[in-house]
Formats: sequence, C-alpha cells, structure tokens
Amino acid sequence: MYAIIDVETTGGNAFNEKLTEISIFQFDGKQITGQYSTLINPERAIPFMITRLTGITDEMVRQAPKFYEVAREIIELTEGRVFVAHNANFDYNFIRQEYKRLGYSYNRKTLCTVKLSRKLIPGHRSYSLGNLCSDLGITIQNRHRAAGDAEATVKVLERLLAVDPSLCGMPSGALHASLNRSVFATLPESPGVYYFHDEEGRVIYVGKSRNIHSRILTHFSNQSNEKAIAMKAKVADISFEATGSELLALLLESNEIKKLKPLFNRLQRRSSFNFGLFCTTDIFGYQNLEITEINQRPAPLTSFSTLSEARKFLFVMAERHSLCQKLCGLYYAQGPCFQHGIRACNGACIGNEPPEEYNSRVKDALKQFDYGSQNLVVVDKGRHDDENSVVMIENGRYAGFGYLPADSPVEYIDSLREYLNNFPDNRDVQQIIRSYLRNHKVQKIIRF
Repeated sequence: MYAIIDVETTGGNAFNEKLTEISIFQFDGKQITGQYSTLINPERAIPFMITRLTGITDEMVRQAPKFYEVAREIIELTEGRVFVAHNANFDYNFIRQEYKRLGYSYNRKTLCTVKLSRKLIPGHRSYSLGNLCSDLGITIQNRHRAAGDAEATVKVLERLLAVDPSLCGMPSGALHASLNRSVFATLPESPGVYYFHDEEGRVIYVGKSRNIHSRILTHFSNQSNEKAIAMKAKVADISFEATGSELLALLLESNEIKKLKPLFNRLQRRSSFNFGLFCTTDIFGYQNLEITEINQRPAPLTSFSTLSEARKFLFVMAERHSLCQKLCGLYYAQGPCFQHGIRACNGACIGNEPPEEYNSRVKDALKQFDYGSQNLVVVDKGRHDDENSVVMIENGRYAGFGYLPADSPVEYIDSLREYLNNFPDNRDVQQIIRSYLRNHKVQKIIRF
C-alpha cells in the first residue's frame, strides 16, 4: 500500500546532483512488510559538507552499485504503492531525475508527511523530521542516513493514520451502489489476476499484480483521467485468482484479455512490451542489432517495457559477446566506435573483421532467444508452501501451466502433464516468458 522512502544525495539540486543512498520500507498501514536499503555510487565526488552531515564517504560508495543497477528493483518495490516521504518533493524529484537520465518516466502517487502533519497535527514548532519526531517521542536511529530517516517516517505515518484512518487506502468517492466495500478486505496481498465486473456480471477489466490488494486499491484511488473514473463507477463486483507466481499471473492475464475482450482493456490499448530487439543484415554482410518501438513490425527477438531497460540489456549482451556497439545501435559515429579505440571491438564497424566471424558471435548471443525445438519446464513457487507452479514449453511452443504438490518429482515429464492446464501459444506469451526468464530468478528450469 505504501512505500516509505528516504534518500541521501550529493547536494540539494535534483537536476545537478546524484543519489548516494536509498531506503524503502513497504508498509501496509499496520506493519512493515518489506525493507530495502543500499548505498549508490553517484559516479562523482561527495562534497565534504555532505560527508560531514551524512557520514557517507567516497570510499563507502566506491564499490556500491550505480543507479541503473538498482533501478528495476526500485520500480518493483514501489509499484502499486503510494510514494511516502518527509518532504516528498525532494526525494521524489531526485528519483525521477535519476530515471529520466536512463530514458524512463517514473511516476507514482505521492504523500508528503510534512504537509500531512501540518494538516492533521497542527501547532508544532517545526515540522522537520528531527524536530517533529522529538515532539512525538519518536527516536531516530542513525539520523541523516536513509534507513534511519525512512524508519522514523514510518513511525510518523503511523501516528497520522491513528488520527485519520481513512489514509489506509479504503476507496472513497463515487462507487457503484452494488459494490460491497467489504470485498476490499478479502483481497490477497499476493500475485494473481483480478477481474472487475459490471452490474450484469460481465468482465469489464482484467489486470494482474504481484500484490492484488494494493493494485486494486490503486485503481479505486485513481482520479487522474476520465477513463479511470468511468471504470471505477461501473465496477459492481470484484473477483480474483491467486497464482502464487508472477509469471503465471502474466500468462493468465494475457489469455483472459484475449478471451474475454474486456471493455476497459480495449479502451486502454495498453501493451506491456513497447520496445523490441531486432536483427538485420547491412549491405556489407554484418548482422546489426537494434532496439526500436515494436508498433507493426514483425515479431522481435525479445521485447522490453522501456527503452532504458532494452538499452541496458543490449549493452551487457554486447560486452559479453564482444559485439560492436556501433552495429548494435548503441554508439553513433562516422568512423570506428569508441570500443575499437580501447581494443574492445575487433573492428567490424570499419570492416576490419570479416562478417562471418562477427556474425558467428551475434548468432551465439541470440541463441538465448530461440526456443527452436526446445522442451523445457519452468518450476516456480505456487499459491502456498505445499505446491509448485510449472510452465511447459514443448517443441518450442507454449503448452500451458499448472500446479503440483511440492514433493512431486518434476523430472517425470509424462506425469507432469496431468497437472497442466493447456493454453494457446502466441507471440505475446512467448515474449512474456522470454522477458520474465531474462529478468527474474525461478526455482528451477528443466530441459528435456
């Protein structure tokens, strides 16, 4: 429901300065449900005055991850949650600017505990975090460090929730007369697919989330556009199917949208995969890789939600397989690429490396995207501790998914089919599976 965040930085200007530390506390209105903290390498010197305030030194961040290395994790930890911070504009603007440098637009609903405190508990001499916590009897452990300040902000939010429980996220405003508010209390905080029904029982929207409860509350607090408000007013009932695995949620959502064709999914015309990796051959015989918008082009080798995610992946792949950044569309110049100047490129960009030698490495790099006639089973967590989920690919085609007891041997493929629910194969599910396996760890992958 909430992501309470604090950051430390190299200075006060979000456009010119960088993050040195971030801490995120996931909070459901009653208790902390998750915590994440890390130093961040700002790739610049930390001013002496900042070090004196925070205690964070250049030495401390030298081996820390750079922002792009933790960017996905921050997105996942804050997805479907209200971004909460003490003086939220400061933290939010710094994080948005870091993503903007990566070519990604980061947007979350925000809540500022400074503004909220002034409204709900007026009369304090100061609403700075230190002074307010002192007045409220809240001890801040490790002041001016992200984790210490974020945890103190959690405690401030708890006090504010005690004053105004409606902040817990119970939907307010115009709801359909038939929608029983008690349904919100039954929603699980686990991965799955959810359905919005109109008063005649028809499904008007299908969605998926790693946390069904938080995601649905986000829908009902969304006043940002006319379509969101119109959909909320039509929802007369809510149902859901927990999947345990986010991969299964993605696959089930894709199938249900194609099968049910819900009204508001059609109106959104949304796509989870906007950019694709494509391979073409230039007039000199070299295979070129490029990231472009998918639109109406043929099926890409793999796909990505954002351009920054795609470029980051291609940079890593190019480095791993000694591919030319210029031929991968990652470096633009008339002559040789920068990597050739430091002897990290064999010269395909200026014709010094034979096309057949270069293309053989491209072929090796692209093997990961080709199921071909592969047979594999993806084993991941189930809906509870006593079961596992399985996704099966047979002869390079998606066969379906299912659940089996956790103690069942998944190596016996013939018996595994008894637990499988068959689903149609299509380009979308192929992209979902490839993208998920590229970016997430699963319990086991069995090839047969």
